[in-house]
Amino acid sequence: MNLQKVVTIFIFSVFFISVTAQIFPAKNYPQGYFQWPLIAKVGLAANFGELRPNHYHMGLDCKTDQRENVTVVAAADGYVAKIKIEPYGFGRCIYINHPNGLTTLYAHLNDFNPALEKYITAQQYQLQSWKVFIDIPANLFPVKKGQFIAYSGNTGGSQGPHTHFEIRDTKTDKVLNPLLFSFPIADNIPPDILRLAVYDRCTSTYEQTPKFYPIKKVNGVYVTTPAVLVYNTDRVSFAITAYDRYTGSTNKNGIYQAVLSDDENPVIGFQMDSISYEETRYLNAHIDYKLRSTGGSFVQHLSRLPGYNNGIYKEATGDGVIDLEDGNVHQIKIEVKDANGNTAVLKFGIKRGAAQKKQPVADTAVTHQQKEFYPGFINVFENEKVRFFLPETSLYDSFRFKYNEIIPTAGFPIYQLHNTSVPVQIMFSIIIKNLTATHPDKMVMHRFANNKNDYAKAENENGWFKASFREFGNFQLLEDTILPKITPVGFREGMHIAKLNRLAFVVTDNTEELVNFIALLDGKWLRFSNNKGKTFIYKFDKHCTPGVHELKISVGDCVGNITEKIYHFTR
Repeated sequence: MNLQKVVTIFIFSVFFISVTAQIFPAKNYPQGYFQWPLIAKVGLAANFGELRPNHYHMGLDCKTDQRENVTVVAAADGYVAKIKIEPYGFGRCIYINHPNGLTTLYAHLNDFNPALEKYITAQQYQLQSWKVFIDIPANLFPVKKGQFIAYSGNTGGSQGPHTHFEIRDTKTDKVLNPLLFSFPIADNIPPDILRLAVYDRCTSTYEQTPKFYPIKKVNGVYVTTPAVLVYNTDRVSFAITAYDRYTGSTNKNGIYQAVLSDDENPVIGFQMDSISYEETRYLNAHIDYKLRSTGGSFVQHLSRLPGYNNGIYKEATGDGVIDLEDGNVHQIKIEVKDANGNTAVLKFGIKRGAAQKKQPVADTAVTHQQKEFYPGFINVFENEKVRFFLPETSLYDSFRFKYNEIIPTAGFPIYQLHNTSVPVQIMFSIIIKNLTATHPDKMVMHRFANNKNDYAKAENENGWFKASFREFGNFQLLEDTILPKITPVGFREGMHIAKLNRLAFVVTDNTEELVNFIALLDGKWLRFSNNKGKTFIYKFDKHCTPGVHELKISVGDCVGNITEKIYHFTR
C-alpha cells in the first residue's frame, strides 16, 4: 500500500470519527452575557426539557426559597417588549428584548415595577380586559442589567412560589436552553439511567407493552442483565428512563442529550434545545405515551416515530430502529449527557431470536369496530351518527381505532372514540348527529376520560353538531340551559365595607367554560383579576372612591347563558 493511500485512509478515518463522535453541532451562545434573574440564592426547581403532561418544560424554574415577592431583575440590558397576563400559563409575565437578538422571559410574577404596573393597568382599563398580551414600544421601558423589574410570585399555572425564566431567539421565538449560557449552577454529577425499554418495531408502539430490562453500574458504565438481550423480532428500538441532578440538589431534573450508537456508529440522538411552543406538544411522540397515560413512568424514545419529523431528533445513519435480521450481536451504546457535558453510558448487546407469528387480537364487543389509522395520512371515521377526520399531521404512529356506542339511562348517546392511550398532535373536529334537541342553540359537547372533563360549544349544521378537541375519549352532547352561578366571598348586599381591602366573587358553571366576566362600578368597567381561574378579585384603588356605589356583575358561559347580579355597598 503506497504512502498516499495510507494518508488518505488515515484522514478519512479521522474525519469519520470526528463526525460520528458528535452528531450535534457545537453551540455558540454568549457566555456570561446574562446574570441570574433573581436577587436570591441560585437554585433550580426544574430545568429546560423536563417532561411534563403534553409539553416540555421550556425554561428554568428559579427557586425563591418557597416565598413570594423576591426581587426579579433584568438578566441583561434591553427593553420591555411585551407583557402577558393570563389566569393560567405564565400568569403575570414580562418579555425583555436584548440587543444581541435574544429575548428573556420572566413568569409567575406578582407586581411589576411601579412605572410598568401603572402603564399596564391603564392599558387594561383602555382595553376593558384583565387578561392581556401587549406589545410595548421599544423606547418606553428600557432596562439595564440587574435592574428591578418585578416581584416574584405564584401566579398562573405555578404550583408553588418560583420564577420561570426563558431565553428565546427573538426572530424565530425558539426557546433556547438557558443552561448553555454559563449561569453559576454547580454541576459535576452525570445523569442517572434507571431502566431500559425495548420495543418490537414490527408493531406499532401503541399496540404493545415494551419489555423492560434491569440495569446496573459496573466500573462506571451501566450494563444490562443479561449482557446480551435476545429479542424475537427483526426490528427493535429503545427507550430509557433517565434523570439529571445538580451538585448539592436531590431534584430529579431532565436530561439534556442522548445518542444511540450501533457497533460504535452513531444512529440517532436527541437534544433539548431550540424548541418552540408550537413544537412542545411533540413531547407526546418522544415518550411512550401509552405507558404514561396508563400510570407508568416517563420513558424517552431513542427513535423517531413515523409521524414525528425533525424536532429534537437528529439522525446520523437512521431513525433509531435497529435491524436484527443479520442474526449478529449488535453492540448498542447509549450516551446520556447533561448541559455541562457530564456523561453516563449504557452498553449492552442485542440479537435476533426466533421470530414469533403475530396472533390476531380477539374482539368480542358486539358494537365494537376497528379500523387502522396511519401517521402521514388523512384518517377518516364516519357512520350515520358520528364522524371526524384527522389531518396528515395528527398522528405519530399507527393504531387500530376502536369505536363503541353507549346508551345511558339519561341524556344523549355516548360515543367512545378510541381511548386516551393514543395522543393527537392537533385539534380536530368531532361531529355528532342529533335531531331531537329542544335547544339546538344551547348544545355543548362534553369529552370525558380518566376523571378529566372538557367542554366546547357545539355548532349546529343541519342537525350535525360540531366541536373541536385534541384528545380521544368519550363524547356526549349536552343541552346547557343552566345559568352560571355568582357567589360573593366575605361580602353581602348593602354592606359597609370600610374594613375590606378587596371584593371577591367565585363564579362556577356546569360546563366550566366561562366566556366573559364583566364588572361595572356605577356604570364604568372595573378591573377584576382572575388568577388560576378560581376567584375574581378587585383590590380597592382610585377607581372606587369613598361613598355609596352600585356594582353590576355579568357572567356568560360558552352557549350564551348569562347571569347578572347587582350589589350596593358603601365605602
